[in-house]
Amino acid sequence: MSHSDLTVHVDLGSRSYDICIADHRLPASAFLLDSWIRRTPGNTPRALLVCDATIARNHGAAVLSSLGAAGWEVRLTTVPSGEKTKSLQHTSDLYDQLVDMSADRKTVVIALGGGVVGDLAGFVAATYARGLRLIQIPTTLLSMVDSSVGGKTGINHPRGKNLIGAFHQPAGVLIDIQTLQTLPDREYRSGLAEVVKYGVIQDAEFFSYLENHIEGLNLRLPDVLRRVVARCCQLKATVVQQDEYETTGLRAILNYGHTFGHAFEALAGYGTLLHGEAVAIGMICASRLAENLGRITHIDTERQLGLLSALRLPVRVPEDLVHRHDDILHCMMLDKKTEGKELRFVLPSRIGHVEVVKGVSPTTALSALVPQPIGVGRTD
Repeated sequence: MSHSDLTVHVDLGSRSYDICIADHRLPASAFLLDSWIRRTPGNTPRALLVCDATIARNHGAAVLSSLGAAGWEVRLTTVPSGEKTKSLQHTSDLYDQLVDMSADRKTVVIALGGGVVGDLAGFVAATYARGLRLIQIPTTLLSMVDSSVGGKTGINHPRGKNLIGAFHQPAGVLIDIQTLQTLPDREYRSGLAEVVKYGVIQDAEFFSYLENHIEGLNLRLPDVLRRVVARCCQLKATVVQQDEYETTGLRAILNYGHTFGHAFEALAGYGTLLHGEAVAIGMICASRLAENLGRITHIDTERQLGLLSALRLPVRVPEDLVHRHDDILHCMMLDKKTEGKELRFVLPSRIGHVEVVKGVSPTTALSALVPQPIGVGRTD
């Protein structure tokens, strides 16, 4: 481990694992992976490396070279980018690859790429031979701070996202922030929305840190990114450790901004708004709703608006969606936090703390789509 590497431990008893946040670590990744699978002398580990097709040439080659030099037997397979890859067909294709390898319970699945690859390869690892060891190597900011941590895996059904899945914790997560330097601008900023989310829901001091390091975030400075990603992972680990299987309701706080955001994402047509872009708009709507309910002040919403805008994320509901009230309500009723046709939202009571609020009326929810005049339904 380099002195500049940061480690976050996820304490889940026998399913515990480490997240390593490093810089330029992929070319020397074998050392970490050896330790995570507890490699013994003379043992030749075998792995299926599932890689996003767009990053195979650079990042995939670096991991493959490191593992090969360390004596691993690795089969590299690439999958297309995009949500459509999380399908039964691609799952079946990966099962076929494992069968061709004569994979057994000691075989390791390595997911290298964004959230789609992590979800797909993770689900394959969870279900093949009743469970194979999984290593997550996320290469997008969104997957670094969100989907690679916590053990959620899954694929889509034609009638819904992530309807088929399993909880399957990885043996380790390797985050090389150098991969963020080649990430397209929109994708990078999409991940920043989830970063801001953690500050609002759990850590006011971290939110202030983000406000004070906007330039470093916009310039993708490694020291800033390493600290930011590590803190997000710590915050998510804290939630996962207390609610691993989403049974207590605590994990719901991670969905701040998502009830509105998922509706905007779906109605705009998947791909029109990136996930983080929709969540950024959703967070402002949720904060505005909390304002209208008298739970927070206008200043709290303005701080979120200012930070998200400075990070060049959208903060307004698109013009072609803002009046589609029935469609938005329908989407929100499908949200997993909805119970008995009762709208529930994750709402802030201050920067750094949120609560699940039940019984919000449709009219009140829709009032948050646009700013209200000062003094109307606000506590300033």
